[in-house]
Amino acid sequence: MKRYVMKRLLQLIPILLAITFLSYGMMRMAGSDVVEQKMENTNASVSQDVIDAARAELGLDQPFLVQYGVWLSRLLRGDMGTSYVSRKPVFSTFVGKLPATLLLTVVSILLTILVSIPLGILAAVKQNKVTDYIVRCFSFIGNSLPNFFVSLLLMYLFSIRLGWFPVISQGITMKSVALPAMTLAIAMSSKYLRQVRAAILDELSKDYVTGARARGVRFSVTMLRSVLKASLVTIVTLLTLSIGSLLGGTAIVESIFMWDGVGKLAVDAINMRDYPMIQAYVMWMAIIYVFVNLVTDLSYHCLDPRIRLGGMEP
Repeated sequence: MKRYVMKRLLQLIPILLAITFLSYGMMRMAGSDVVEQKMENTNASVSQDVIDAARAELGLDQPFLVQYGVWLSRLLRGDMGTSYVSRKPVFSTFVGKLPATLLLTVVSILLTILVSIPLGILAAVKQNKVTDYIVRCFSFIGNSLPNFFVSLLLMYLFSIRLGWFPVISQGITMKSVALPAMTLAIAMSSKYLRQVRAAILDELSKDYVTGARARGVRFSVTMLRSVLKASLVTIVTLLTLSIGSLLGGTAIVESIFMWDGVGKLAVDAINMRDYPMIQAYVMWMAIIYVFVNLVTDLSYHCLDPRIRLGGMEP
């Protein structure tokens, strides 16, 4: 297993290099840079000499490959650079946004687990009955609504009408995280409970369930000890992939609720062409997805020892 883990970690190096190079190049293709963005936002009349001096100070007058090479060489020395906008170190700024993203991720995943798994099991057990139809109907509705629309509905109901939660974030608190977490949980639960239902139904159709019933084993015991355990591979896959996307920040939801996480940070950096901050976000996303996929693969082997990982000895 150690050999497999090392192999997967080494694969991260070319992936990171390719992703950062492509993202850096696409930002340059946008046709403007941070200096031009600042001039447009301030509506100030500045001479071309001042603009050229500002671009030279940031190294933006150099060719693309030179800029990328300078950034990469600094990164290899442990320096992620300085933000073009705030003039603060990129690493400390990015790390400062992580607590908000981690809290949003944890609360969203917990809500998703509490909703999708019980309802998915209930819909499978009550297959083709009224309960199943109701659960699937709400799942279809929740999966069809875009996040921004759900955000506005929850904001109107719980913030404006009932006054239970703030309209926009008031810091990293449980009260402020409630609405963005509910928005994300509704979307994820609506999608995942149908897949949990399908996984449970697949297990319920197998011979060992019929045999357990014939031997007089209680259905609840069979469900908890056999069916649910056998379905964990599918459930764990869904949840771990969701963790990866949530840790990367959900830009739309964070922007609507002004949740100060890495998703909102990335949107602001892209709007201002803040290349060092964008590259930090891209690297974070790449590392998260590779790490989450690795943890998912390892969890397969722990949940079902019959599954062999690539590179492991038979």
